[in-house]
Order: sequence, then structure tokens, then C-alpha cells
Amino acid sequence: MQSKPQLLAWLTCDGVHIDPGSGKHTILGTFSNIQGRKFPVTHPFMVWFLTITDCSPGEHKLRISMGVHPTAMQPLLERPFQTQSPLHRINLINEIRDLSFPQPGEYSLLIEIDDEPLLATCLTVTGIS
Repeated sequence: MQSKPQLLAWLTCDGVHIDPGSGKHTILGTFSNIQGRKFPVTHPFMVWFLTITDCSPGEHKLRISMGVHPTAMQPLLERPFQTQSPLHRINLINEIRDLSFPQPGEYSLLIEIDDEPLLATCLTVTGIS
């Protein structure tokens, strides 16, 4: 039976450091919302960090889409990744640069593996005066 990918972690952060000796990942500056004084606002750099498991051996495709409404999603990122076993935990570090938000609100995010939804969530963008 084909295994269905499972999401173990989803974080928005400033960066990820991988220790060259141990291979351990250190997550830097996690956050769950973005603030802007003037709109549109552009966030210069963030990382979307995912850990997944239960992927069948071989090549897979990650896609992350975003939109103001869940029905109007635009792909932001598509990337291939490999796995050797459904037992492996795969850490995917996705650098997002210059992401623009036209106005404050809840921005829908959809994470898919091989065109199958894995997570639907939101990123909150607020205005500060």
C-alpha cells in the first residue's frame, strides 16, 4: 500500500542553522504573524521549515501556494525532493524572499506533496500605527 505523507512540523522563522558535525537543525526566530506600517508591505526574508515522513521511496514534489482567499491561491514555491524510505523524516528548508502583502488580513497557505493537500493554514498580516 502506498503511504500518505504526514506533516510533523511546520514553522515560519528567520533562519535554520544546520550543525556541520551533528546535522542537527537549530530554528532561529520563529514567528506566526507579520506586521506592517504601510501597505503593501514586503517581508524581505523568511524560512518555511517543514518536517515530513511517510513518503514512499523516490522523487516527490513540494508545492506551497498562497492567496487572500482559499479559492484564489497562487503557487509561491515548487521544489523536488527525494526520500529513500517511508520511515525517514525529511526536513525541507524553504527560503522565501520579498513576499508582498497588499493589505492586512489572513493569507491562506496550502502545502501540497505530489498535488495532494498536506496542510491548509493561514499567515496573519496586521497593520501597526
